[in-house]
Amino acid sequence: MTGAGTPAGEQFRGLAVTVAGLGVSGVPAARALHGLGARVTVVNGTAGERQLAEAAELEALGITVRLGDGAAAALPEGTELVVTAPGWKPSSPLFAAAAKAGVEVIGDVELAWRLRGPDAAPWLAVTGTNGKTTTTRMLAAILTAAGLRTAAVGNIGVSLLDAVLGEQTYDVLAVELSSYQLHWAPGIRPHSAAVLNLAPDHLDWHGSMAAYAADKGRVFHGNQVACVYNTADPATEKLVEEADVEEGCRAIGFTLQAPRMSELGVVDGLLVDRAFVPERRERAQELAEVSDVQPLAPHNVANALAAAALARAYGVPPAAVRDGLRAFRPDAHRIAEVAERDGVRYVDDSKATNPHAAQASLTAYEHVVWIAGGLAKGARFDELVRAAAGRLRAAVLMGADRALIREALARHAPEVPVVDLERTDTGAMSAAVTAARELAVPGDTVLLAPACASMDMFSNYNQRGEMFADAVRAALPDPAERS
Repeated sequence: MTGAGTPAGEQFRGLAVTVAGLGVSGVPAARALHGLGARVTVVNGTAGERQLAEAAELEALGITVRLGDGAAAALPEGTELVVTAPGWKPSSPLFAAAAKAGVEVIGDVELAWRLRGPDAAPWLAVTGTNGKTTTTRMLAAILTAAGLRTAAVGNIGVSLLDAVLGEQTYDVLAVELSSYQLHWAPGIRPHSAAVLNLAPDHLDWHGSMAAYAADKGRVFHGNQVACVYNTADPATEKLVEEADVEEGCRAIGFTLQAPRMSELGVVDGLLVDRAFVPERRERAQELAEVSDVQPLAPHNVANALAAAALARAYGVPPAAVRDGLRAFRPDAHRIAEVAERDGVRYVDDSKATNPHAAQASLTAYEHVVWIAGGLAKGARFDELVRAAAGRLRAAVLMGADRALIREALARHAPEVPVVDLERTDTGAMSAAVTAARELAVPGDTVLLAPACASMDMFSNYNQRGEMFADAVRAALPDPAERS
């Protein structure tokens, strides 16, 4: 792998670079650029305790840091390149100033790509509205099972800069990319990539569904071997059709049905491959059993097929797909069963932060008492409620934008009982679980699938899920105490 001071980094030596934002991407970018000899200035609009501590560490290296109101409103004089944290909106004044001055703006993902050396590990990239992290981790597990040196990186929490510039060497990287990251990464060219699905999300950031889809579609541009798409989601196939790829790159579909040629799918309880098999072979290649996928839910089987498609595009043998899926353990708060008592299951899918994710979660259960609500991020809920109406035993709503879900329920599922919780204190989740428990009957699933972001009441979706699990355990009597 390429490291600091290698020819790939020479382009930054002496360059005046402004890094927009501190945090998990800004700090590594500032350090990396400084190590390459760039003249780095970091700007950040807030100046809290964390930012002040990070600024002090960077300033000790000789990096200029500007914090607080107005720090990010204007482009520092002499700036020749801006490297931004992915969450900064394209409409930010700093970027308007950069555009006026003819200064390029890129993100940390693009920076990592430009710092790759000639023998750098290829990228297998994953994006989509939902399922990115699970699919990327599945892919890394499959690659590991094949004996390859790999890591799950990118939006998943491990910096791509650390992977590219670190001492560890890799054969191939499993790269999760968000729409924010892709917006600022015009030059990346993955070996192969997958778009898992497309549904309205982050429209407050992108401005429109068309802009959001276009940013997702960047992941296909320049692909070398395979563009993997969801046959049940025509929008993902359209992105493949519009992509400018290298000659010979193939469109590979995945489906929960029996696959056609150039697809992976499901036949008789098996995950099978009809894309990466010898020519003129009539039978599909068995990869794994559906039961090897955990947690077992339709959308997670789709995730496994997408991961398998990318691994197979890289040449991974079938047995490694099976072994990797069996070894995979999902992250917390993704359709995780917390408890089962008196015939009622309690499931935490706090990661379902938009309607599309919540719909996938609701589809996995026959009868649901649904706990939902939070920050809608510009989303609407009519399609979700229409699709789920037949499964809903009741709904318990909480959070800032719960009225949007309540109104959708009134329009499309008026017979479903609704508990509307106005409280937003730390006891709100306990109240939601208590209400759901009273509404549930044997055979039901009490499902936290909020369809909204969490930051109106919680630090993040992890805290929301943890508070749900704690509330469930506190509300359920210990069977041993009743015997």
